[in-house]
Amino acid sequence: MSKSLKVSGQDAHEAPQPYAYDLNAPDAPALSDRARPLPRISIQAFCETPTIAEIIQTASEDRRLSKAHVTFQMGGVAAAVAHYQENPTPNLIVLESHLPHAELIGALEDLAQSCDPGTKVVIIGSANDVVLYRDLMKRGISEYLVAPISPFDFMECLSGLYNNPDSDPVGQVLAFVGAKGGVGSSTICHNVAWTLSEAISTNIVIADMDLAFGTTGLDFNQDPVQGIADALQNPERLDEVLLDRLLTTCSKHLSIFAAPVVLDRDYEMSPEGCETVIDVVRQNVPFVAVDLPHTWAPWTKRLLLQADEIVITAIPDLANLRNAKNILDLIRTTRKNDASPHLVLNMANMQKRPEITPKEFESALDIKTLAVIDFDCENFGQAANNGQMVEDFNAKAKAAQAFREIALTLAHRKEIKVEKKSPLAPLLEKLKLMR
Repeated sequence: MSKSLKVSGQDAHEAPQPYAYDLNAPDAPALSDRARPLPRISIQAFCETPTIAEIIQTASEDRRLSKAHVTFQMGGVAAAVAHYQENPTPNLIVLESHLPHAELIGALEDLAQSCDPGTKVVIIGSANDVVLYRDLMKRGISEYLVAPISPFDFMECLSGLYNNPDSDPVGQVLAFVGAKGGVGSSTICHNVAWTLSEAISTNIVIADMDLAFGTTGLDFNQDPVQGIADALQNPERLDEVLLDRLLTTCSKHLSIFAAPVVLDRDYEMSPEGCETVIDVVRQNVPFVAVDLPHTWAPWTKRLLLQADEIVITAIPDLANLRNAKNILDLIRTTRKNDASPHLVLNMANMQKRPEITPKEFESALDIKTLAVIDFDCENFGQAANNGQMVEDFNAKAKAAQAFREIALTLAHRKEIKVEKKSPLAPLLEKLKLMR
């Protein structure tokens, strides 16, 4: 009797369970919800057609597979059988095969002789055949995909194999960056994060990455002794216990990873270290809001491009338009399988200041503005001085509703508005029935 290919881990057909929130019905799943980042695994693919090879190549360049080591070659199942007779098997083997049913099963039995028990196998074929599918599942194949497929279909399949639905979902990373210094990106980040924690009663952490000049502590009226710099010194030591000690609680659902804001220290930040810290945080909370400084370095670029959602804040002038376009061009080139980033125009409609209109901004950048927040020195200034968020200071402020809309959009939630009924409503209903 031939050995069967053994599949370790979860059932490939179980979908990751979404977070259950008390308020606001969920919208359609976001792309980043359907395909989560893969762990550090090795993937080897054996293709028969250039089309599938190109799809796997495209997927391998995506941020979700940045930790995985992906290689591919032509030759299909026959090449795989020959290769693994002399080489160890990786964590995952991807096979493209258009062989008839019986020939494919026979080739897989040959492959099973060389496969390690923990190796997962995904097959891409052209036959939409239930009998074949069941036969492959009986032999321990992890998944069978029917061509044609897209790079995102492929990533979604792999995500289902390596993200356990029985464990807590990996949290979403929301990156906030300014098109220029002083445009209020940190203010947008902090208000949106606070609003999100209040609106859907979910835990969120703000990671202040501006170690020298960060304002998170000031904005929330906190003066923490420890913070994110302590985690970045030894990122490999950060775990759930240490994280809980370094975070500062601001409200029931909001905590901050504050910056030290001292200038007598040199901060050496590596992309790998920053990514490790954010990964630990996202394993413990549903949302991480990363407040990026207006500094272009390898680590800021890595955190920006690895985020699940990106918010670019700009004010309506020419320099911001140019910088926003450069950021958007980079994101669109690098993140081809992700949704478009979000643009927020801040401090708009300032008196006597020449401005580029939102329509001109949208036309030049080919993007729809998520929100336009008017210049409001009274509410923003007083809230900042009090260490409060705008909605907490003045719930009727125009910006408060904008922050709520941004927060719900990033969380892929829709606000349920309850209609206020008049005290006379029962009487009016009776009068209608009497007519």
